[in-house]
Amino acid sequence: MRISTFEYFTSGVSTMNNQQASLSNLYAEISSGKSLQTAADNPLGAAQAVALTAQAANLAQYSTNQSSALTSLQQEDSTLTSVTNVMQSIQSLVVNAGNGTLNDTDRSALATQLQGYRSTLMTLANTTDANGNYIFAGFQGGSKPFNDNASGVGATYAGGPGQRQVQISDTRTINVADPGSAIFQSVSSNESSPVSSGSAANTGSGTIGPVSVTNSNDPANSSTYTITFGTTTTGTPPTTSTVSSYSVTALDPATGTTTTVTPPTPYTAGDNITLGSQTVAISGTPASGDTFTVAPANTGNVSDTDIFTTLDSLVNALKQPADSTSSLATLQNALTTAGTKISNTYNNVLTTQTAVGGREQEVTATQTAMQTTSTQTASNLSDLVSVNLPAAISQYEMTQTSLQAAQQAFAQIQKMSLFNYLSS
Repeated sequence: MRISTFEYFTSGVSTMNNQQASLSNLYAEISSGKSLQTAADNPLGAAQAVALTAQAANLAQYSTNQSSALTSLQQEDSTLTSVTNVMQSIQSLVVNAGNGTLNDTDRSALATQLQGYRSTLMTLANTTDANGNYIFAGFQGGSKPFNDNASGVGATYAGGPGQRQVQISDTRTINVADPGSAIFQSVSSNESSPVSSGSAANTGSGTIGPVSVTNSNDPANSSTYTITFGTTTTGTPPTTSTVSSYSVTALDPATGTTTTVTPPTPYTAGDNITLGSQTVAISGTPASGDTFTVAPANTGNVSDTDIFTTLDSLVNALKQPADSTSSLATLQNALTTAGTKISNTYNNVLTTQTAVGGREQEVTATQTAMQTTSTQTASNLSDLVSVNLPAAISQYEMTQTSLQAAQQAFAQIQKMSLFNYLSS
């Protein structure tokens, strides 16, 4: 078989071009550290690399979101811890204020101390983060959430109703801030006690105690009960006597109707009065016309669950002179009412803090799981696009040697001409 000189030249040049191109590609891989220079090098690998790169970018953003969410939750958790400490101090003060040996001056001093706790609580409710956003303002982070009412009693919430959220994974968005209205102007539905109170207009010495609940699921407990005192004549003439008595009415929140649930009944100080699945005792000597109420912790009226209103009312009660049995009874009733409301708010803060702690744990767990995913994604991407330097350098040296051999062979082939032999 004869091979023409043209074929020799063409084959040699083609071989050297291919080796030169291979050298160029290997050099580009070694210098860049990437085995995929263009999609044409490996179409399937390039598509996988694009998908992995996008996944890595998403994971990096989620990692940033997780760190931000955890910082926000930790600050809220820390602030709520401070709130619970203040609430505990307030509860101790309320107990102290019930000491019968205190005089008006002592109680006035306690009122001043309570005002200090109230100011601290307001400051905590208006806490800001490192960016100057109010952490309890809901969606309106730039607006101060709580402002004192012009009347001097209670506060108005000016923040948003919703919770700020951060997406920490493809499938999970987590709340990172609770609105202040749900903390300082609301109570926990599961951890709250009914509130008993005496009318400020009462003239007798009757005092109402805390409410005991025997069945928390009884629908009758949702009613607001009013206990009204009067007198009842007993016996048959000419032997009759007039005794103190009480009657009970219930206001149904669903229908707005008031019904009598207990007709006039002789009153015995200290005896339990049954109100649905609740009982309450009244002591002392109520005057005819005196009224007492027992209501659910949350009646739908913000002022009933606003801790600032509760504290302001208690400050006012402590500043009033208590120089008679009637005024002392009014003070005691105010302390009982405030004590229950403060306890309900305290439990609500604890419930919120527990939820915040749970979200912190969830973010931390997500961070741990996603770190593993991020590491694996980076490894897969590296395996796909990164060059194996030892192998690439070895291949480069081999290709370079082959090219040099091809060049030398081509030089020798150039000399293979019949004329060279004829001329000799």
